[in-house]
Amino acid sequence: MDSKPVFTIIAPIFNEIGSLAEFYQRLSNVMDSIGENWELLLVDDGSTDGSTELILDLAEKSSYVRPLIFARNFGHQIAVTAGLDYSRGQAVVIIDSDLQDPPEVILELIEKWRQGFEVVYAVRAEREGENFFKRITAALFYRIINRITEIDIPLDTGDFRLMDRKVIDVLNNMRERHRFLRGMSAWVGFRQVGVPYKRAARFAGETHYPLRKMLRLALTAITGFSFWPLQVAMYMGFAASGISILAIPVVIGLRLAGSQAFIGQATTLIAVLFLGGVQLISLGILGEYIGRLYDEARGRPLYIVRQAPQDPEKDKLE
Repeated sequence: MDSKPVFTIIAPIFNEIGSLAEFYQRLSNVMDSIGENWELLLVDDGSTDGSTELILDLAEKSSYVRPLIFARNFGHQIAVTAGLDYSRGQAVVIIDSDLQDPPEVILELIEKWRQGFEVVYAVRAEREGENFFKRITAALFYRIINRITEIDIPLDTGDFRLMDRKVIDVLNNMRERHRFLRGMSAWVGFRQVGVPYKRAARFAGETHYPLRKMLRLALTAITGFSFWPLQVAMYMGFAASGISILAIPVVIGLRLAGSQAFIGQATTLIAVLFLGGVQLISLGILGEYIGRLYDEARGRPLYIVRQAPQDPEKDKLE
């Protein structure tokens, strides 16, 4: 492809050998039907199952594929960020390669973009292949994050979306390390609209977002867009202090009345443990924010590229 693409498709890849070929075939059918120039950025996030070799093979066979190979695993949000950095299209689509997000929905996203919308996000109206626990926790997360932040993050959405070049240029200037891209794309504003779709089950393999990673992403979202945890720590301090102040006259009155209710070390131990717990929780919350400040202050790169799309010999790893 010599001319600049109209559309860039970004697909982060981490051990997706079972679905990658089918994903590329379905995506190619969709994009070829549009009749505009396009490119596919396959960002290999440190795969170890042979996905890297398949990406390079696809790039060798198709001029539409541009491989971006990481030196190691940096995580899904960073892989998408790298794709945004290397994208060249006027409109950029982020989609996972496990086929839970059907490539055919891209046609609806493009239609909304042509109507003048600058961010078109896909809304999960139905979810196949997800258990009750994952569905309910995801629903609760989006509703909680909307309550405690000042930005309006659309409910039941993931990273599957289309964004205009002007939105991408703004996001590329936001270089924080702990990234929650669906929140960042809501924060920048512009004209936004949702497109409902039915999310399918994984085509192959297992999810790369277990409970531990989901909790970490939720923590990143909360600390990145809200001071609510710090306010909770303050409220807990006030509550503990209030209980102590109210308890003083009660204890004095009971002692004067000759009551034996508060004699002994058990009561003191309970009070100390309660106050110690409040202090440790508060310190933990402060530690999360300070740790993020430390990460930003070190100034390390967000990712390290082993092979970039512009490499002349894109079929050989450096």
